[in-house]
Amino acid sequence: MSKMKTTSSAKKRFKITATGKVMAGPGKKRHCLSARSQKAKRQNRGSQVLEPQDAKTVMTWLPYGLPR
Repeated sequence: MSKMKTTSSAKKRFKITATGKVMAGPGKKRHCLSARSQKAKRQNRGSQVLEPQDAKTVMTWLPYGLPR
């Protein structure tokens, strides 16, 4: 049986922690930032842990985890 393919965009956008949680960068921080408050832009920095429902979807795109 052939191997399943990993979604290439998921490799670039997500990280998996040692405990199995999925980290992702928050959305809505690329353009039209003048419409957002300074507090909203500040809270959008860094990464965030995805909800379990979303993490389950992401893990279907990464059948063998992230490549090393």
